[in-house]
Amino acid sequence: MTNQSSTQDQAAQDAPSSGRPARQAAGPGRRATIWEVAKAAGVSHQTVSRYLRNDSKMRPETVARISSAVRELDYRPNLTARSMRTRRSGRVAVLLPAVATYGPPQILSGVMEVAHEHGYTIEALSVEGGPAQRFERVLELADSGQVEGVLALAPLPPESEHRFPDRAAIVVSADYDDEFRGVGELADGSPVADLVERLAELGHRRFLHITGALDFASARGRRDVFVETIERLGLGPARVIESDWSAEGARAAVLALPEEDRPTAIIAASDVGAAGVILGARERGWSIPGDLSVTGWDNNQLGAYLQPTLTTVHVDHRKLGRAAMARLVATLRPDPGTSSGTGPASASGAGADPRPDQGRGSIAPPGPGTTTADAPLNTIIWRESTGPVPAT
Repeated sequence: MTNQSSTQDQAAQDAPSSGRPARQAAGPGRRATIWEVAKAAGVSHQTVSRYLRNDSKMRPETVARISSAVRELDYRPNLTARSMRTRRSGRVAVLLPAVATYGPPQILSGVMEVAHEHGYTIEALSVEGGPAQRFERVLELADSGQVEGVLALAPLPPESEHRFPDRAAIVVSADYDDEFRGVGELADGSPVADLVERLAELGHRRFLHITGALDFASARGRRDVFVETIERLGLGPARVIESDWSAEGARAAVLALPEEDRPTAIIAASDVGAAGVILGARERGWSIPGDLSVTGWDNNQLGAYLQPTLTTVHVDHRKLGRAAMARLVATLRPDPGTSSGTGPASASGAGADPRPDQGRGSIAPPGPGTTTADAPLNTIIWRESTGPVPAT
């Protein structure tokens, strides 16, 4: 009881310093005020303001008391009033294409991490239509006064580059096309060369690539790197079967292979396709990796629990989201301390051993907050589905 009385006494001392009169307790139909939250938590209203800005320097016990008071009083900040006072709403909008796939949730998690680190609330919006309609929505958001910035994770028209209004900061990070198919860095297929080269070092000479749907730039990039690498290493002609990302398409491709001169290593364009390859191979009586080495792409979490565990390529979508949001924060707060928002570098893929005794994976994918601007977007994770060429 003594501690509670002393903190309430401190709150009473804090209250006059605000210059605000005492407020009546919140009742039905009336929104609680920041001063009432402060009184209930036994702190000053300035401390509550720091809490609402996600100040990382606050003591955990203070945060717990304020959180409890906020819940008890059902307190909600008046963002409109704060925006009128400070010209800052603490909110940013994230614009997405209308089509959602595997990558967006991971990208958004990276966006939200950096936004919350700097005290911003995120509003994610999905907009129908093409780049022109999307840009009109960006202009509406920027002119509304309700957001401080707009982060577009989808393409905008080229002519929009110099038409951004001054009312809100706008950053475009178009890593996906209008149907959320990866473009730019996401379409980089260079890890395929590393996969082929390492397996060639283990004695493999007969390779096959089973593609994803070739209307995806990423599928074309992986195919092109495969063909170039096979030809560069003198292992050609490069054998490629066009598929559609599906497990069934990859399974059917394996079942249709002739028995003579069959591949000893298959590079699948995705983990889902790799799962189909493994099923088809087992139906033909081939063991993995004894008769056939298999690789995938995407680091689908189920790949670490397949039997055998799947060699794959981890794509750090979170890194893209963190980098994009860091650019927007740096625009909103142009000072040296706001442009990073990332932690230590992740492990490199160099020198990993693809032998089956590597267990769940010889390279762990980057965890939360462990990527930097110069860390690789793509990292190979060698697991049990790859090994030396089968003995003849």
